[in-house]
Amino acid sequence: MRSPSFLLEFDAATQQQAEAELLACCASRRWAAEVAARRPYHDLDTLRRVSDTALAALDWLDVLDAIDAHPRIGERAAGEGREAGWSRTEQAAAATDDERTAAELVAGNAEYERRFGHVFLICASGLSAGQVLANLRERLGNDEESERTVVREELRKIVALRLARLVSG
Repeated sequence: MRSPSFLLEFDAATQQQAEAELLACCASRRWAAEVAARRPYHDLDTLRRVSDTALAALDWLDVLDAIDAHPRIGERAAGEGREAGWSRTEQAAAATDDERTAAELVAGNAEYERRFGHVFLICASGLSAGQVLANLRERLGNDEESERTVVREELRKIVALRLARLVSG
C-alpha cells in the first residue's frame, strides 16, 4: 500500500520519474509528459481533471500509442509489471468459461481489428463477458469517427481507474 503522501512524493519527483509512474496508467508518452509537467497535484480529483484534459488533446496517433499497450479483450495481459496486473484485474469480470462466448469474443475482436485497425478497447471493469460481447457487436456498427469518440471515452475511464490505483497503491 502506498503512503498517503504519494502525491507529495510524485510532485517532488523528476519529470522522468513522474512520467514513468504515469506510463503504467496510459502508454501515451505525450499524455504522461503533459500530466507530469502540470504538477503539483493536491488530490486525485485534480490529477484526473488534468488527465482528462490531456487525453482530450491527444491526436489520434497518440491515442493509438495508448491503445497498443492493451491486450485484446479476453486475452491475458503479458508480463508481470503493474500495468499488466491492472489489466488482468480490469478484465477479470469479462473472463468466461463459456466456449461459445469466448469464441465469439475472439471472432469479434478479429473483425473489429480489421474494421478499425486497432484492438477493441473497453473499460471492462465490472462487465460480464456477455456485456462486453454485446458492446463489441454494437460498436462494430459505428463509423470510424464515432468509434474514435467511444475509444477516447473508454480510454479516459481506464486511465481514471488506474490513476486511482496509482495514488492509493
